[in-house]
Amino acid sequence: MNRDDLSSKLIHLTRGTWNDAASVFINILKEKKLLGGTGDIKGKYKCICFSEAPIAKLSFILADRSAFGFRYAPFGFMVDKKWLFEKGGRPVIYQPDEEYEILDAQHKFRHKEYNPSNGIDFTWEREWRIKTDELRLDYEHTTVVVPNREWEEKILKDRDSRVQRRSFLGIGGIPISVIKNDWHIIVLEDLGVTIPPENKEFELERLKESADLYSEIYSEDKDLKELTETASTGWPE
Repeated sequence: MNRDDLSSKLIHLTRGTWNDAASVFINILKEKKLLGGTGDIKGKYKCICFSEAPIAKLSFILADRSAFGFRYAPFGFMVDKKWLFEKGGRPVIYQPDEEYEILDAQHKFRHKEYNPSNGIDFTWEREWRIKTDELRLDYEHTTVVVPNREWEEKILKDRDSRVQRRSFLGIGGIPISVIKNDWHIIVLEDLGVTIPPENKEFELERLKESADLYSEIYSEDKDLKELTETASTGWPE
């Protein structure tokens, strides 16, 4: 069945500010492994999380993640669902926290709170988890996700530099031109969605931080409040 709301792939995205997410992404590329974490997981099971949402759908959210309140950045790693399932990966179980104890011990790592009456609903993430300390990534089963062609070129340039170093050291003498790229790469902008450049997002983040700081000072500083109100007299509401 061919449906654009289903995917045979799972994607792990890095999160945080653009710079922080990019830094983590580069480190994963170098180490060729994902590390498990306990954040937002009841029972503090060490897991690696993925999303089953189709990348074409996620790209629209990643293009304007601040508007959607999305914590993930447009850097990630995509693997085959069947491949991860065979290693122990499973979809999470969305349910109220009260039902956590009902789960068998071997499935408790899959619990994800769902309580729409209290505004807790992350079902749209279509989360999968694998309980492990680390997950080794190999070139055959991994697709690297980057925001634009500039980032793809960075990866290719790094690959070419490594080949040149190996050749210089006498480790293999195959010309760069006939060596295939190590990683399969998908560029989000090729899906028809423009991802904001990193400097623009960085500026927006700094602007928001400045606005939040000013708001905090404004609420506590009487003189600043009076000065601002005087300066803004006559401004459009």
